[in-house]
Amino acid sequence: MSMLQEFREFAVKGNAIDLAVGVIVGGAFGKIVDSIVGDLVMPIAGRLLGGLDFSAWYIPLAGQSSDLPLTEAKKLGAVFAYGNFITILVNFILLAFIVFVMVKQINRLKKAEPAPAAPEPPEQVLLLREIRDSLRR
Repeated sequence: MSMLQEFREFAVKGNAIDLAVGVIVGGAFGKIVDSIVGDLVMPIAGRLLGGLDFSAWYIPLAGQSSDLPLTEAKKLGAVFAYGNFITILVNFILLAFIVFVMVKQINRLKKAEPAPAAPEPPEQVLLLREIRDSLRR
């Protein structure tokens, strides 16, 4: 089997296509969560903590002034941007929680599906059960 044929068989398998769709949807979902954290959650958290912007918090490592905006401080040398890390950490926690809730709901829906009805046993089995029950009496 040539490598091209082998690749074609791999590419058209359901698992590879499902994985590709999952990656694309996951990337788009990640952007939505980034927006929720960056545009909704972090501003509210900053407001509750006195109007602070977490993403701008840093410690200068190259002797620059800590009064500079983060972008300017980065141009002048290395900075320890822990505020950005806090934002990304909140983003991860929120994303992980949303995925947890989604998986939990999907599992709940799977359990709610009714079990398929058992097929009617053959006539011989029914007759044997009757014989067994009559022998017990």
